[in-house]
Amino acid sequence: MRNAPGVFGNMAKQKAAGTESYTVLARRYRPQQFSDLVGQEPVAQALVNALKSNRVAHAYLFTGARGVGKTSTARILAKALNCVRGPTATPCNACEICQSIAAGEDVDVLEIDGASNRGIDEVREIRQNVQYRPSRSRYKIYIVDEVHMLTPQAFNALLKTLEEPPEHVKFIFATTEAQKIPITILSRCQRFDFAGIGTAEIVERLRGIVQGERMEADDEALALVARRAGGSMRDAQSLLDQLLAFGGERLTTEQVHRLLGTAGDERVLQIAAAVLEHDPKRALDLLGQAVDEGLQMGELVDQLIDYWRDLMVVQCAGAEARDLSLASRHRETLVRQAATAKLDTILAGLDVLSTTKARLRTSSRGRVLVEMALVRLGRLEDLASLSELAHWLGQMRGSPQTVPSAPSRPPASNAAAPSAVSVPGVKKKPEDRPDPATNDFPTTLSVDSLAQVWEEVLANLGPMVANSLRKAQLPAIFGPNTLVLRFAPSYNSEREHCQQPANVARVEEVLRKITRQGWNVRIESASGAAEDTRKAADETENPQSRSKRQRAEALKEPLVRRAVEVLGAQLVEVDEGFGAPAATSANGGEEPDCEEHEA
Repeated sequence: MRNAPGVFGNMAKQKAAGTESYTVLARRYRPQQFSDLVGQEPVAQALVNALKSNRVAHAYLFTGARGVGKTSTARILAKALNCVRGPTATPCNACEICQSIAAGEDVDVLEIDGASNRGIDEVREIRQNVQYRPSRSRYKIYIVDEVHMLTPQAFNALLKTLEEPPEHVKFIFATTEAQKIPITILSRCQRFDFAGIGTAEIVERLRGIVQGERMEADDEALALVARRAGGSMRDAQSLLDQLLAFGGERLTTEQVHRLLGTAGDERVLQIAAAVLEHDPKRALDLLGQAVDEGLQMGELVDQLIDYWRDLMVVQCAGAEARDLSLASRHRETLVRQAATAKLDTILAGLDVLSTTKARLRTSSRGRVLVEMALVRLGRLEDLASLSELAHWLGQMRGSPQTVPSAPSRPPASNAAAPSAVSVPGVKKKPEDRPDPATNDFPTTLSVDSLAQVWEEVLANLGPMVANSLRKAQLPAIFGPNTLVLRFAPSYNSEREHCQQPANVARVEEVLRKITRQGWNVRIESASGAAEDTRKAADETENPQSRSKRQRAEALKEPLVRRAVEVLGAQLVEVDEGFGAPAATSANGGEEPDCEEHEA
């Protein structure tokens, strides 16, 4: 365990003196040497080597999340440069200069808050003062915290000084948002990125602090605190400080849950079991008990997100998966529950929970949102994927028969996906999609069977190719075993996608499997010249001849012909302009501009 030198001794002196003031743990246990930095070993090693080889730059930029050691590292570097034994990689922490820097009171080490000193006037003052030598130290050091808060004018005023400062001046910038700093500033600094601190390292540090405070804590309680900190050592120490004041001589897991308003692992496992067993009543009862106990809805959703993430990790990595949020004693239950759900269902559950978490921030009905989420989680396996829904719609369009029903649970090959939707009254079964190898589809592709066969072709293609093909007009049989598809000029990108040799070959292969016959597919663009020629011919054509021709063309349309056959309808009138390229409907087909009336 690495602890700052003299920390426990100073604490004992403070207690012996009976002082009333209290210094929080995050300040008392601040690292005092490069070797004390937790989780930032690469940064510490680079700075130590720079000090040993006398290659210390005039400007540094420390960037990273909150509470990972940026300001502490800046102070250690300042001590290393100005210590009476320095420059040295191991400042003594005993001389007056080291102690004043550690306390933030040294006259030659100026710590500036970038948020409250962000204007050009403050930067001008720095430019005027850098010319003066330090009062008693080797270097005058400026530590600017949250430097990204400076205004653009302030950054511009700092450029020249930052590029060529006096030999006795060093700049150390710290920020949590390096992307907001101008590139002209970044190019003048040596940048060090501070990573988030691992949970295990935080737990080890917290354990040492608890021992230093002469108290006790359960390992599981410390692990909860470390995970709650999210990689921030300062957040973990602040939360531990609060818990030690709340819990007495020993910190337990139950005390952590009570103070944070979170549910115990057992409660989370019970809710997850009810959801995965499709028992919404039990899940809602458990949620009601949690509400009665004062648990926060947002915290519970966070815990469920962590648990569903654990299910996903176990599904992918197996029983030996690492970095799980659940305690190790519950791993067997976690593995067993992960085996009962499909990976796509778990991913869809994560999507539901994440959406619920986002909606909780703007809603005053948190319990209702969480109840909805639990019920949806239990019904994910009853949902149909969008590809299946598109197939059903295609069948309904090509056939007057209703969609067959099936058990509510989908087959293993059709696992629920995050994009799944529910269709009331429509159920699935494996035989919903006809097998091209059976006699459900005609073996000969003709004008009468073209619409039905083409819908099945689209259903058996990949979604990207099928969606592009739907932008084309209904294919036409052109010569022996040749299909021609024409795209309007507004769909040039879709046409180019479909014309790729691999996609054309795929369409021909699906046609061959469905019709048991080889077909050539040709994809063309419907030229504007052809349309102009047709319009000119219409203008010179006799009205009676044009009406007769339009009626004949309308009767060739598959939907019109189907209506006549099934409903016994009669074609009464064809609107003027029939035969022009039809507007593309939502499902990618063409809507004939004609009217059918019941006979």
